[in-house]
Amino acid sequence: MFPWFAMGHITPYLNLSNKLAESGHRVSFLMPSKSQHKFDHLNCNPHLIQFIPVTLSQVGLPPDSDLTSDIGLPKAALLGEAFDLTKDQVRHALQKLKPEFIFYDFAYWVPKLAQSLGVKSIYFSTSSALSCALVHVLSRKFEKGGDQLSDELDLIRPLPSIKRHPFETKHDNMFFSREFGDGTSYFDKLAISMRETDAICFRGCSKIEGNYIKKLYNKDVYFVGPLFPKPSYTTTLEERWEKWLSGFKKDSVVYCAFGSECVLEKAQFQELVLGLELTGLPFLVRSKPPLGVETLEEALPEGFMERVKGKGIVHEGWVQQELILTHPSVGCFVSHCGCGSMWESLVSTSQLVLMPHFGDQFVNTKFMTKELKVAVDVERRGEDGWFTRENVSKAVKLVMDEGSEVGREIRANHHKWKDILLTEGLESSYIDNFILKLQDVLK
Repeated sequence: MFPWFAMGHITPYLNLSNKLAESGHRVSFLMPSKSQHKFDHLNCNPHLIQFIPVTLSQVGLPPDSDLTSDIGLPKAALLGEAFDLTKDQVRHALQKLKPEFIFYDFAYWVPKLAQSLGVKSIYFSTSSALSCALVHVLSRKFEKGGDQLSDELDLIRPLPSIKRHPFETKHDNMFFSREFGDGTSYFDKLAISMRETDAICFRGCSKIEGNYIKKLYNKDVYFVGPLFPKPSYTTTLEERWEKWLSGFKKDSVVYCAFGSECVLEKAQFQELVLGLELTGLPFLVRSKPPLGVETLEEALPEGFMERVKGKGIVHEGWVQQELILTHPSVGCFVSHCGCGSMWESLVSTSQLVLMPHFGDQFVNTKFMTKELKVAVDVERRGEDGWFTRENVSKAVKLVMDEGSEVGREIRANHHKWKDILLTEGLESSYIDNFILKLQDVLK
């Protein structure tokens, strides 16, 4: 396993590793050395899953940083450069371990390296199949110089309410378009990765996304299931959150979190929390400090904490999101719709409000709101593509107010997909089938 060095990539790779190890397969996991300790607790099968430390060249990176969450998107290109410089370490590991497969995503040079050593390469995307389809089509468009996306992929066009393309924010351009490492852009890296691999697999379910990508790739495409982490029956919700959440009635609390990578601008952060205040509902926000400030407290609007005392919390640290979403009092999840949060939200009982910020989150949001119809998204301002406090409040009320037709519709659709995804044996059937397909790749 050799994923891109980001929490949202390493975690699903570890989840897949655990599923494979449960079937008796041995996994060697190339892990950023300085951050290995952050993932030790997710290794449920240490007798079969071995972490192998990989050291990054600094190339201007801050000390003790080897994950995107350590440095933020503005410096992600530096991490990409350092990541490409690990090629010799990966070669050494493959020569020593002699595995049958290497799973990878951003390391576009892996297929040729693996082939030279007699190892099969598997491109494993932690993003949704649809967002990869968008990258695939965009890379083809850039190669041909066309102005339009393929008609067959109308589903994955950018949301109409967003004036700019989801891959065209300031920081996105820096990462997606900039040439780094050996001069290869992000889009080219993904296009080469998908083109030269022996097979492609996606975290997801063919029942949900399979029909949209059948004709895109001229190679075998597999789904490995949603990769829900193994439930920990010994872990309970931290006492402070259990006590606070239990003070509110069933399905009344709004929980808001945007993952480990998203950092809002101060004005955006203030619109968000003021919008949640406008709902009149109790809320818990988990967020990093906005750009340009050291703490959340200094970014809060004047008088905000006094007004929401007792019914609103803004928290900077890590929280047990999976357990919070299962608490009876939590009735709404405001999410960025990253791939991990998307799957977590689909098996929760909360109403879903989506606020994408970056890249594939826009594609995921469109799919969740327009195709599955299990969520609503926050309307954006026409002049800059961002949101207002009024639109945050409007979206939450739309799904939370009793008597809301929209709320009833998305709750029914959500319940249907939740039941499908939690069908007994569904995940194991995906993994068992995937293992059989991998055996075919070896023939």
